[in-house]
Amino acid sequence: MGSKAKKKAVTKTLKKASAQFSASKDATADFLLFFKQFGTIKRLRIARNRKMGKSKHFGFIEFESPEVARVVEECMHNYLMYEHLLQVQLVPPERVHPKLWKGVNRWYQPLDWVQIERKRHDKERTLEQQKKLVAGIMKRDQKRRKRIEAAGFEYECPEIVGCVQAAPKKIRFDEE
Repeated sequence: MGSKAKKKAVTKTLKKASAQFSASKDATADFLLFFKQFGTIKRLRIARNRKMGKSKHFGFIEFESPEVARVVEECMHNYLMYEHLLQVQLVPPERVHPKLWKGVNRWYQPLDWVQIERKRHDKERTLEQQKKLVAGIMKRDQKRRKRIEAAGFEYECPEIVGCVQAAPKKIRFDEE
């Protein structure tokens, strides 16, 4: 955003980038307390990685009045905070995405990847999907056997149990 746009922009939203935003609730409270000295804060959003919940090192603050936002931009731009320079920019209202503040009051809860993988592994499969799964396993097994032979080892690989097309745990039959 150019300097002309910054001067003309009358907005309530500030973008803060390149600061050390922690992923804890206490850090969010710290930022609220720190920027509350300038004026009333309506909303604060710290961007986080969806998978791990770690900070992306930028965030957004919305103040009650645009004058306060301008003062914060002037005072806090290039301010050294947590060993990082704070880059503060005013964001004009037309550049604020409508979904920017969606879910801003929810705390991050990490995904239970064990449960997600368990569901994926235990899902019902059609007979075609099961055949495709076993074919992939057999193909990888053949590659492994060829690599062992190419290395010059005399090794008798045990047969894979699922190669006879045994029925999977759960099969979903299409009703026709």
